[in-house]
Amino acid sequence: MLFTLFFLSLQQKLQIGELFMLRKIRIVLAAVMFIGITLLFLDFTGTLHMWLSWMAKIQLLPAVLALNVVVIVALAVLTLVFGRIYCSVICPLGILQDLLARLRRKKNKYSYSKEVRWLRYPVMVVFIVALVAGVSSLFQLLAPYSAYGRIATMILQPLWMLGNNVLGFLAERADSYAFYTVDVWMKSLPVFIVALVTLVVLVVLAWRGGRTYCNTICPVGTVLSFLARFSWLKIRFDEEKCRNCSMCSRNCKAACIDYKTHSVDYSRCVVCGNCIESCKFGALKYKASPSPSQGGDVKIHDTANPSTASGNQTPPPLEGLGEASRRSFLIGAALVTTAAMAQKKEKLMDGGLAEIEDKVQPERQTPLTPPGSLSFQYMAQHCTGCQLCVSECPNNVLRPTTDLMHLMLPVMSYERGYCRPECTRCSEVCPAGAIKLVDKAEKSSIQIGHAVFIEKNCVAVTDGVECGNCERHCPAGAIEMVALREDDDESPWVPAVNDAACIGCGACEYVCPARPFSAIMVEGHEVHKKI
Repeated sequence: MLFTLFFLSLQQKLQIGELFMLRKIRIVLAAVMFIGITLLFLDFTGTLHMWLSWMAKIQLLPAVLALNVVVIVALAVLTLVFGRIYCSVICPLGILQDLLARLRRKKNKYSYSKEVRWLRYPVMVVFIVALVAGVSSLFQLLAPYSAYGRIATMILQPLWMLGNNVLGFLAERADSYAFYTVDVWMKSLPVFIVALVTLVVLVVLAWRGGRTYCNTICPVGTVLSFLARFSWLKIRFDEEKCRNCSMCSRNCKAACIDYKTHSVDYSRCVVCGNCIESCKFGALKYKASPSPSQGGDVKIHDTANPSTASGNQTPPPLEGLGEASRRSFLIGAALVTTAAMAQKKEKLMDGGLAEIEDKVQPERQTPLTPPGSLSFQYMAQHCTGCQLCVSECPNNVLRPTTDLMHLMLPVMSYERGYCRPECTRCSEVCPAGAIKLVDKAEKSSIQIGHAVFIEKNCVAVTDGVECGNCERHCPAGAIEMVALREDDDESPWVPAVNDAACIGCGACEYVCPARPFSAIMVEGHEVHKKI
């Protein structure tokens, strides 16, 4: 009874003023979500994830992989009541499409088009099969939240950090510590290219047809469309008031309103409210199904099944394609140039005399994954490839793998830092449960790998100098310096690793002065262990 009264009250309120505030409310909520989740990816200081990480955890695919039943049920109920507002209010890629569509300032720029079923449903099937089969690079490529995460991490965050470095440079000249400079570097060229291509495709599709990607390619949108067909509240026509002016169809970025037949394809409608605002005759309302007592004065059409819709209207010829292509090219060129500038860092100098050679990532037989991920296989099955942990890692340890089958899966490497035992940020921000939450004490007892000494690279052997960096910096006390040859008094001292105590943090590999390959490296464990 209480639920019935609630929904009746809600229906009455939604009809007041013919929902003239629908679009404005949607824009405010979408802006809050988009700005918050973008800042979550851009923040390299780690100050925002305590307040904003929930925005990543309410995304549909991460919630499914994390088996977050509360979020899954809440999103399902939300869709069954209000329609596909997830795509226009919660999904950052959906909101990004709306922003990109606004670049084309032509008014009344859309038109009705039929559902592209031959592409839409096969893409969803491929996505589900790839998800079940564990082909992570394929389902991560199609996932909308992951696509936006790659764009934010690989393209937007370097620009954000470069802007921060400009402020840091100015603050330093003013003897201020309000800002500090950080290293800007290319975490993965292949993943950057994937992110750039995704952005260019979104720009072109949004320029031409608004929500084409959302309603034709996105598998999450297709899954939600099955529930949206049965939503309680829908955009509905009042045929007596309609003058067939076509303004609703020409302002529908989902291309789902056929004004000629007074029908709406609810599987594609994202409840943006543009049609209601553009209708000058009040012929469109966002309301529940009419009850029998209303006498059936309002005729409702649903084009969820294309066979029920009449007419074979084709969209008018596309306009402004040349200009859109030019804009896409310029955006792509600017981003490539920025990435190249970000990759070019200042050379480290030893006292201003000798250039220090950069380290080269060693070949590991088993990839290293963060503490809490249990194993590489477990992470591959649960990770969405959103790159949030990569963008949040304060030690520059995480970066996407170059393995084609797991192209966007985060792995660890120690050329720029090591995994500090007191840092648990990646497990705190992971929305999909691929990196389970661990505390500092638990992390210090997880073995993700073990250090391996490589004699031919050690400076104590090759240059005859004393070192011991690896022993001094090992936080687990797992390294001891021993004589290379016990019967030789002049034998160089080299590290001996206690595998039972080593946790694979990579401190020894990071501080090793040998170049380009470290004399001690961490080999990953197939399954993480506890000590």
